[in-house]
Formats: sequence, C-alpha cells, structure tokens
Amino acid sequence: MDTTQLLKGVLDLAVLAVIRDADGYGYDVLRRLRGSGLADVGDASVYGTLRRLYQAGCLTSYVVPSEEGPHRKYYGITDAGRLQLAESTKIWAGFARTMDDLLRGEAVA
Repeated sequence: MDTTQLLKGVLDLAVLAVIRDADGYGYDVLRRLRGSGLADVGDASVYGTLRRLYQAGCLTSYVVPSEEGPHRKYYGITDAGRLQLAESTKIWAGFARTMDDLLRGEAVA
C-alpha cells in the first residue's frame, strides 16, 4: 500500500501532534515525524503544512539565530491549534476504529 496518499489526509494532525509538547523548526519537525515511523513524509509536504497551519492560526512562529548556519524559524502550537488537534484526534480515533473493525470483518452488515 502506498502510504503517501494516507499521509496527505493526516499530515496536519501529525504535525500538530509533533509540535504539541515542544516547539520545532522545519527540519526538526520533519526529523521527528520520520523518527516516529512516518518515513515516507516529504520535506516539501512538511514545510507546506507548517505554512498552512501558521496561516490558519494554529501555529505561532519566531526566529532563533543559529551558530551553525542560517537563522531557524521555530513553530509552536496555539490554543486554536490545540483545539484542532483535539478535534482531529477524536475524528482519527473513530476512523481508525471503523477501519480496524472492517478489516477484521466485524463491521460488515
């Protein structure tokens, strides 16, 4: 199964979950997602998601100087982002439960 199509539908949720407990810059968020098992996530998709969530008011940002290269733009979650994360988590849990039931043959009428 091609997981890239699955990722498109849940990347906002995954990014919000990664930033929930600790702010991060683009590459850091990408590294954390891949480290969590989402190995197929693309860097352009993550950067685009960060920009979109920021424009929607779900993320805040600030710039931190770096001694190793260019300044880094960090993202943190806002109250609106936490609300979206909570709502999307409930939707995901219901969807995953339904798919699990279908795949086990328990939800077929």
